[in-house]
Amino acid sequence: MYRMIVQYTHPADPDKFLAYYRDVHAPLAAGLPGLVSLDWVACETLDGSRAPHFLIATLTWNSKADALAALGSPQGKATTADLANFTDPATVAVDFGEVNPG
Repeated sequence: MYRMIVQYTHPADPDKFLAYYRDVHAPLAAGLPGLVSLDWVACETLDGSRAPHFLIATLTWNSKADALAALGSPQGKATTADLANFTDPATVAVDFGEVNPG
């Protein structure tokens, strides 16, 4: 399995960000070719302090090749372009890696 982890900074308008992410961006990303799973979480801390990130999404494919193909597809390009509709793409951190079984 191969994962992409996307970390979003805190937006100026959290409610607007969450509504757009939930109703538009996540469904767009869910249509990526070969995607096995998409999970996301609005971050919080156990002590109620501000979390380092506002939202983290985890996307999983069967292989790195599948992830690369998906991201290079028209759906992948549309999903990437959509970032500018709700956040500053320069503030989004994206990491990739093989899933290591526990």
